Amino acid sequence: MLSPKILADVDHFINNEKQFHLGFLPTEQANPKSKNLDKDFQESTAKGVATLQLIDRDVLKMAQKVLVSKNYNHLIEEGKKTIRNHGRIIFSGCGSTGRLSILLESMWRDACHRYDKEDPYADQVESIMTGGDYALVKSVEFFEDYAVFGRRQVEETNVQSKDMLVAITEGGETSSVLGTVDEALHRSASVFLLFNNPADLLRENLERCKKAIEDPRVTVLDLSCGPMAVAGSTRMQATTSELLIAGAALETIFHTIINQPIPDYAKQFDDVLTKLETNRCAIAKAVSWESELYKKGGKVTYYANRFMLDIFTDTTERAPTFMIPPFRKKDDTESPVPWSFVKNPLYSTEETWQKIMNRNLRCLEWTHTDYKQMDAPKAILSNLPQIQAKELLKFEIGNEISSERFATGEDGAMMIMMDNDPALVNEFTQIKTRYKKARSFFIGDFKQISEKDFYIPIKHSAGALELIKHLTIKLVLNTFSTGTMVCVNRVSGNWMSWVSCSNKKLIDRGIRLLMELKGLTYKEGCNAIFSAMDDLNQMSFTEKEEQSPVQYAIAQIDKKESFTDIKH
Repeated sequence: MLSPKILADVDHFINNEKQFHLGFLPTEQANPKSKNLDKDFQESTAKGVATLQLIDRDVLKMAQKVLVSKNYNHLIEEGKKTIRNHGRIIFSGCGSTGRLSILLESMWRDACHRYDKEDPYADQVESIMTGGDYALVKSVEFFEDYAVFGRRQVEETNVQSKDMLVAITEGGETSSVLGTVDEALHRSASVFLLFNNPADLLRENLERCKKAIEDPRVTVLDLSCGPMAVAGSTRMQATTSELLIAGAALETIFHTIINQPIPDYAKQFDDVLTKLETNRCAIAKAVSWESELYKKGGKVTYYANRFMLDIFTDTTERAPTFMIPPFRKKDDTESPVPWSFVKNPLYSTEETWQKIMNRNLRCLEWTHTDYKQMDAPKAILSNLPQIQAKELLKFEIGNEISSERFATGEDGAMMIMMDNDPALVNEFTQIKTRYKKARSFFIGDFKQISEKDFYIPIKHSAGALELIKHLTIKLVLNTFSTGTMVCVNRVSGNWMSWVSCSNKKLIDRGIRLLMELKGLTYKEGCNAIFSAMDDLNQMSFTEKEEQSPVQYAIAQIDKKESFTDIKH
């Protein structure tokens, strides 16, 4: 029997939160090409990897159209004009698109440094991530549901009429990102909106999307490439497509500054896909190694220097996607130790943050007064998010020794390298003696190095922002990490069956997952999810991994069915 509170919550979600019922969106649906993803990996790891790579091909089909479109060309021309007029190109996003926005800014700043163009160009590209830089490490719950938070971040960035906002949201419906669009328009900036669902579908079904898409001041780039390889996991093909299109435009703008020819990005991306398909066995071996480590209760720590931000992004995104323990701070002894972590052995944590961002940290230092002014919900006002810079620095991603990472004989270390880096190799040679299991993963042209556990030989085309390198490591890591999670039973069919219901979109996804796995109606699934969330909120998970409301609901349903069978 459900309590009156749960019944009220269910009724409210079904009848008053229809704008978050997103099962009609392709990015939220199951891809028929990967419907047997879990079985493919059971048959052979290489077959599972091949299935994931097959769906990356859908990104190429989209890119071949968009890269020659009028709106893409307008994005480039407006970007050139913005830079010439001393304005800023500001990327905004939430979750994986927020991390993408930070990466694009970092790529631009790094290119400015390497090409001696820091003054005046480096500060002409910025990023806004919902929740600030802290959200790069750990999701800030429910922030994406509030447009007012996005508007406040645009206000604090001091966007002006000479600036240009490039808002990126995979689904096209993220409230906080659409809030940045509203505020940038209010400030007379030029605005572009990139998303991965058909524009007509969004316009017809979601009022907040319709408002942005139909605004004549907004230039829309529809990057639809179909359902994800794992249903709803937009960190994969959706974000890959956004990195390809937004990165190509940004690199093209930079090439006009340094007077270099513009690459054929569709051909380069095609070449990368072919090369990775040819070398899928290397990825499969890495998947097998890491999944066996987890099955035995071990952890993995990745060591990197350049391209650490790319590795960091993939690693931190696994936590909300597959509900594994997120990164934890150095003074946190109660949360479970994260399965995976990333460290730079060459610099301290503070130096590492500076290196990977190519700028100072940009965190939100909001007070109770700020949240109250924005009419934040009571849950936030009664427990203010600790997302300031001082809190972000508590995640020790530098060369500090973290003994918890090699506490057992099952813990492993992996060095990931895309450029020749003797200093990193030397450090890792010393570090790996702490671990019983250590491997190296080389992605690039490393014929001169004899000891390579996992190796993908690939020569990258030159580009000032090294876009193709960033795309390559993203494709490799997405396939590698997703395959690993499939192998440890965090995926059912091609659904991420361990779902955190930390915002309205994920609550809806959890409900639809119960419909898929247990044959429930939407209302029955909603009853089960809200009941599960209520039960879990009353439990203590100190030093234990939190349980997915979906998995908890499935267990309760199975228990009830088993009891009914016995009774009959």
